[in-house]
Amino acid sequence: MGNEDELVISNDKSLLNLETVFEFLSSSYWANKRSKEIIRKSIENSICYGVYKNNRQVGFARIVTDGATMYWLCDVFIEEGHRGNNIGKKLIETIVKSEELKNLMGILGTKDAHGLYKQYDFELDQEKMMRRVPDFVRNMNRQG
Repeated sequence: MGNEDELVISNDKSLLNLETVFEFLSSSYWANKRSKEIIRKSIENSICYGVYKNNRQVGFARIVTDGATMYWLCDVFIEEGHRGNNIGKKLIETIVKSEELKNLMGILGTKDAHGLYKQYDFELDQEKMMRRVPDFVRNMNRQG
């Protein structure tokens, strides 16, 4: 993939280290109830960006889109040891400026990274957003 110290951001899914993605998402607050099979299928059906440093994956983002009007940016992570080095900013900038997404409405959900996304013209809109939790999660919560 190039020079050892080079940061590479690519939407080539063949470069993704699925174990790295599984490991991170399974410990995240938003995806920890997803099985490996659900994560694998979500990757197959999305645009995915990997972030690679020294030929090792250190970040990820997934985009769900209709390709015409909107995209949902989700499952964004930078490994803890690589945070604070502007890698997340480079990843978001690459995504929002990409030819396939730059003219679409972008949406996302975050508990704690509003400052990052505001830099790329995402705006907080709590008035309109609603969500429906998947049946399997609601059923888990009912059982207990």
